[in-house]
Amino acid sequence: MRRFPLVRSVALLVVVGLLVFGCGSDDDSAGDTTPDDATTSETADGTSDQATDEFDGPLVIGAIPDQDPEILARNYGLLADYLADELGVEVEYTPVTEYDAAVTAFKVGDMDLVWFGGLTGVQARLAVDGAEAIAQRDIDEQFTSVFIAGTDTGIEPIDDVSGLAEMAGRSFTFGSESSTSGRLMPQSFLAEAGVTLDDLEGDPGFSGSHDSTIALVEAGTYEAGVLNSQVWQARVEEGAVDPSKVQVIWETTPYYDYHWVARPELGALQTAVVDALSALDPTDPDQAEILSFFGAESFISTDSSNYAEIERVGRDAGLITE
Repeated sequence: MRRFPLVRSVALLVVVGLLVFGCGSDDDSAGDTTPDDATTSETADGTSDQATDEFDGPLVIGAIPDQDPEILARNYGLLADYLADELGVEVEYTPVTEYDAAVTAFKVGDMDLVWFGGLTGVQARLAVDGAEAIAQRDIDEQFTSVFIAGTDTGIEPIDDVSGLAEMAGRSFTFGSESSTSGRLMPQSFLAEAGVTLDDLEGDPGFSGSHDSTIALVEAGTYEAGVLNSQVWQARVEEGAVDPSKVQVIWETTPYYDYHWVARPELGALQTAVVDALSALDPTDPDQAEILSFFGAESFISTDSSNYAEIERVGRDAGLITE
């Protein structure tokens, strides 16, 4: 009959199909030693493939401009290269010229991972649902500011916060208006001593950076000022401060400050970033240079809850309104 060849062909295809299927099943069962729920693998450097695959790079990092722009560009460039090697993704550093610009860039998604001060970190995190503080230096849970004064002003070192009453009637400069160590916490310490901004001589200055604060007080433009203690110590060690013209009059009590904040889009890459930062090795010359720039021996993980006090002080000062 004319349909016989068709029936025979179909039968032959079925047999061949069964043979192929059977061979495939045997090979899969013999060679598959991966659990059914295993969806990630690790690269040679330990980075999760899933973490990098889920993030559509490049990873754009940034930082508040709290020091000289050339210093920031060089050192964050070194960090970007390090993170690129560790994470297996392209990493770019984007500079900004103002503290508020770093917060805005993070808010609109132009930056994925930013090194913020305590105040700007809280501001940025509150502006982006799901953003988290993920890492800090070992020194950031016990951070301090130093009040400085010109040596020819007659202002003497003090023993406790009450001595800041001496700032009343003096010309005084903070750092950036959004700086935690150069404005927010110092203003709260002044208030504790009963000194408001109106009690200062004239309007307070806002130098824009810790380095500029030192320069202005050293030059006599302002009688006194306040800045990040880590930057002060670094500049003293470099010989960039003239002790005959400017001196520390008081170091504050500790508070939480600088930290990395990540946008939620990083997903699993957040953990890889923390691991990479924590793995910075002070015995490796290039990595030691990165740690030296940050004035730290290591990075450690952190949590957004650590900055609750910063948020409270910021709200009291009217600098946090979210």
